[in-house]
Amino acid sequence: MAVSGIDHVALPTADVDRFLRFYRALGFGVEHEQAWREGRSPVVAVTCGDQKLNVHPPGLERKITLRAPEARPGCADLCFTWEGGIDALLARLAELAVAVEEGPVRRIGGRAGGTARGQSVYLRDPDHNLLEFICY
Repeated sequence: MAVSGIDHVALPTADVDRFLRFYRALGFGVEHEQAWREGRSPVVAVTCGDQKLNVHPPGLERKITLRAPEARPGCADLCFTWEGGIDALLARLAELAVAVEEGPVRRIGGRAGGTARGQSVYLRDPDHNLLEFICY
C-alpha cells in the first residue's frame, strides 16, 4: 500500500460567493453548490481534475469538529497545474485583472516524483491565499 496522491483539501473562506466567482473565472468547476445553499451540505467544493477544494464557509467551525483548529481564510499556499502554456495563463489573468505577484519563474514541481521542471506564476485569491500555477 502507498499514498497515491491528494484527493482534496479543505480551505476556509471569508466570503463563499466571492471565492466561487474567483475560482470559476479561472476555470475551476463547482460541486454541491445547490445543496450548500439549501443547507443540505455544510460545504461547497471547487474542482480541478480529480481533486477538489472543500470550501469552508464562515462559522463552519461551530458546526463540525473534523477540521484544523486554527484554519482561517488566507492560510493556504497551493499549486495547480495549468494546461495550455504560460502565455495562455498570463492572458487569462490579464483578462480577469488578477495581479501577478511573481513570475513566470522556473520551478521544480510535483510531477515525475518531484523532479519535473516547469514555469510558475504566483498570485493571491480573494482571501489572500497564495496560489501558484505551474506549466510543464
